[in-house]
Amino acid sequence: MELKVAIIQSSLVWENPERNREIFSNKLDSITSDVDLIVLPEMFTTAFTMDPQNIAKEEGDKTVKWMQKEAEKKNVALTGSIVFFADGHYYNRLWFVEPNGKLSHYDKRHTFTLAGEDKIYNRGEERIIIDYKGFRICPLICYDLRFPVWARNTENYDVLIYVANWPTPRINAWDALLKARAIENMAYVIGVNRTGVDNTGHNYPGHSTVIDVLGDLVVFSEEETVLYATINKKHISEAREKLKFLEDRDHFSLRG
Repeated sequence: MELKVAIIQSSLVWENPERNREIFSNKLDSITSDVDLIVLPEMFTTAFTMDPQNIAKEEGDKTVKWMQKEAEKKNVALTGSIVFFADGHYYNRLWFVEPNGKLSHYDKRHTFTLAGEDKIYNRGEERIIIDYKGFRICPLICYDLRFPVWARNTENYDVLIYVANWPTPRINAWDALLKARAIENMAYVIGVNRTGVDNTGHNYPGHSTVIDVLGDLVVFSEEETVLYATINKKHISEAREKLKFLEDRDHFSLRG
């Protein structure tokens, strides 16, 4: 069993959802390969803004409808995070949209205190596992990567996804932690970062990647591009059966 994945590593237009949707529509149209899942960066319609009030509140719903339309048209699942307003609060919310329009969402738990994200966006409290085409997928967002307890593979997921706006000065941490999350959880890790420079002067070097269960790179790039990878269920099951490291994991619950 295989899951074919495309990663769109792209620069982003600052606080302009309509323009970013247009750009990503063109990039999605360029994908002619047969894929099951397409992954976009964190806050892919605005870049990593700490001024969500600059974005019309209805833009979140517009983007979700756009994702549903694109997922149906391409017959793929589509995922990435956006600025989303709900219940009187702003969230850094990841949407996972299936070809039939089914929606799942995850709100970023670890809001980035260094940038003041914790003061502007409500943090999430629950992790989700998505069952899609025979694979169990756990989607997380950027700063979540630094917290291994939150990613601990207690539900036997197959794929861990991180969507991000991860800047150049700390890119070594991104590379190292993605590899660590794959090895310790015996799962494929998909890490999707943006490229380019944002309006605050932060530079983003890409480094989007897919890493297999043993920590080996499947794909990697620093360029603005579309990356393709195949997630192989047999690789997961054979590695776990041979090494059995997950059987020795610590059992605990996360509170607070």
